[in-house]
Amino acid sequence: MSAIAINDLIIRIKNGYLAQKEQIESPYSKMRVEVLKKLKELGYIADFKEEEISKGVKKLVIDLKYEANTPALVDVKLYSKSGRRWYIKAKEINAVKGNTGYLIISTSKGIMTNYEAKEKNLGGELLFEIY
Repeated sequence: MSAIAINDLIIRIKNGYLAQKEQIESPYSKMRVEVLKKLKELGYIADFKEEEISKGVKKLVIDLKYEANTPALVDVKLYSKSGRRWYIKAKEINAVKGNTGYLIISTSKGIMTNYEAKEKNLGGELLFEIY
């Protein structure tokens, strides 16, 4: 379930940038919140917030980030999908696009970039590559 939800979130963000939107919306989940925290930390989104639609039902509102009308996100490559999980060992983790991008990995210690996972010698489910 987690890879499907994350892929949906990432595609929504990418499509929002392609349509030059200022904000996009996504269904709420704890996993999506963790990924959004990492994307905000890396500078791929400006901010996000949780909004309650009705009692017990939430959504995420994501503010997209532009610099001189250029999207912060250039492209994304999805790895794990519902029919195929993609796992990576710590020693298999490499740089992305000449150190200009990041791998986002779901580890036993939470969502991490390739640099953080390599430093902590952790592998996990490879979710996506972003640059």
